[in-house]
Amino acid sequence: MAEDKKGGMTVAEAGRKGGVKVAQERGRAFYEQIGKKGGESVRAARGPEFYSQIGHKGGQKVRELIEQGKRMARETQKKEGGLDEMGNLKGSRRDED
Repeated sequence: MAEDKKGGMTVAEAGRKGGVKVAQERGRAFYEQIGKKGGESVRAARGPEFYSQIGHKGGQKVRELIEQGKRMARETQKKEGGLDEMGNLKGSRRDED
């Protein structure tokens, strides 16, 4: 059964449409200006070291996600028989009977 929409669009669709319209009216320079203003405000409140700390945390998170992806790939390959007993990927050649 189709969901009835009041006015022809969902709230999410209306919000997206409004956001696009505002972006077109204000332009790129506006967003650059408010981003710079916000960054300066954060630097004044938290200090420049804050950016170093969050950058370090971001790098650690990326490293963790990469390792998690590698573990999952190894587990998948192990289940499918694509790893040797040492956990390394086997060659792409298959032995023929």
